[in-house]
Amino acid sequence: MKLAELAKELNISIQNFLKFIQDFDLELADCLTTSFDVKPDFVRFARENKDFLRKYAEDLTKSKSVEQIAENIKQPTEKVAQIIKDEKPQIFENGMYRSSVSSFGIDHKLGGNYQFVYNYFGKSTKLAKRDFIGYRDLFFFISEALEPFLSDVSVSNWGIHKPAGIVLYGPPGSGKIFWANKIAEIIGYDFKEIKKHFLGTTLVDNEKTDFNDFLVSMMQEEKVILFLENFDQLMAVRNEETSVNGCDEETKEIILHYIGHFEEEKILMVGAADSLFKIDRELLAPGRFDVAIPIFPPNAKERAEMLLYHMTKELAPDALLLKILEFNKANLLPFWQEISAKMKAYSNTMLVDFTQSLKKRIRNLYQTENSTEIKITKNLLEAAFKDAATKLTDQYLNQVEQFLKEVSRNNFEDFQLRIRALAEELEYYRVVEKPRKSIGFKSGTDS
Repeated sequence: MKLAELAKELNISIQNFLKFIQDFDLELADCLTTSFDVKPDFVRFARENKDFLRKYAEDLTKSKSVEQIAENIKQPTEKVAQIIKDEKPQIFENGMYRSSVSSFGIDHKLGGNYQFVYNYFGKSTKLAKRDFIGYRDLFFFISEALEPFLSDVSVSNWGIHKPAGIVLYGPPGSGKIFWANKIAEIIGYDFKEIKKHFLGTTLVDNEKTDFNDFLVSMMQEEKVILFLENFDQLMAVRNEETSVNGCDEETKEIILHYIGHFEEEKILMVGAADSLFKIDRELLAPGRFDVAIPIFPPNAKERAEMLLYHMTKELAPDALLLKILEFNKANLLPFWQEISAKMKAYSNTMLVDFTQSLKKRIRNLYQTENSTEIKITKNLLEAAFKDAATKLTDQYLNQVEQFLKEVSRNNFEDFQLRIRALAEELEYYRVVEKPRKSIGFKSGTDS
């Protein structure tokens, strides 16, 4: 059953369902699949508690003051005010809060009893079987951007068309290709990566073929996502200060020529960029790559979950590493929270590097001691931590800083908590480093 069908059945909007999942901190994997099929437990919960969900939805649509919220949920005004201050929602000129604030969500954060909600979700999906970890805010943001693909309502009621192009932007290693694949899953398109050699002229069966030929052949297929890495380099603006590769300029012209036909041909092009800054503004115009989606490095909670996920991924039930992890209680999330807190602003790639280094060090110890009762010490964790930190260069930190500026300008209201958390982590490196004369980090490769 699709979420849209459940929403129609209960007369509760999709947006209200998604906000409810966020307010009550439900695991996305317990509620939905990435293709918006609703999990059986969530369907049962929604049907059996439709009156509560309708009250929740009605409250969400009302503008209300701190005093009104406090009176409604029987909580102290000052505590309600503090929760709202932390979340910093949008506010009307008359002091009323916009519909993004839920009285029930605030009550839940203040310890209100909503155990009846969680009684339906006893069988949580294990980390190893989840579609992805964390990132609910980003998943919901992407889903909203993809609404024209999921429903014809946007076109028929509002004239909002499917985007022809999307730019995923964020620091290197933050998972842009992962999210491009997830976009393909959400809208049911085939994922095809545009390899670098497709952009020039090559010989295939002794016949010349170029990017124009490739794009024309793709447009003859239906429901295809074309993924293009290094989008900001390939689509950079030409000026007196920056030289542009002739092949890249030709690629840009070919895309501009055909992009107007992408929607009708059921083609979506997704570009991956470290930054939006260098991209030719002509590419970002309406009807072209006019949807930009920020891809963040994981936060502290997500890092801990990812470390556990990557340490146990693909292990057999009787794997030696799993036995060692269990001996150290490292098969449980709390074990990884301390080291994940130290990995400030680390990318997904750095987390994988850490787990690979740690696995090798544990294996080496096992080969020496021939026992699964090996202690995973702080020294062992620190050694793997240092291995992963080799990619935490000044260049990378500068890219994170540039990303923060862009996402703060473009999507602050959508990701304000995530933006603040990443800014604080980035500031840590300024505090621990010696004072620098220039603003920002050194441009070299030393960490």
